[in-house]
Amino acid sequence: MTEQSPGLSNLLTENRTFPPSAEFARQANATAEWYERADSDREAFWAEQAERLSWDTKWSRVVDWSGAPFAKWFVGGKLNVAYNCVDRHVEAGHGEQVAIHWVGEPGDT
Repeated sequence: MTEQSPGLSNLLTENRTFPPSAEFARQANATAEWYERADSDREAFWAEQAERLSWDTKWSRVVDWSGAPFAKWFVGGKLNVAYNCVDRHVEAGHGEQVAIHWVGEPGDT
């Protein structure tokens, strides 16, 4: 077995936190209320979130723990990820908005 140097073991523990600015938190999608709802009824919360997507075949069960420790989410559901990532936003009138703006080396975009 090899020994770790003290310098490396120091990197294995991180206790710092980096809270968001108040301005960033104000425009966040997820709020403290979301966390409270998810904590009080996890399955209902995730069922509500799943309704925000367009499903080819709607799921019959939010989560199945019968094969614990492995879970199956949205059992029986099928969706088209490309449609949910792009097409539904175009249909909603956002087709002219930039979805991804990549900036690489100087001059590359």
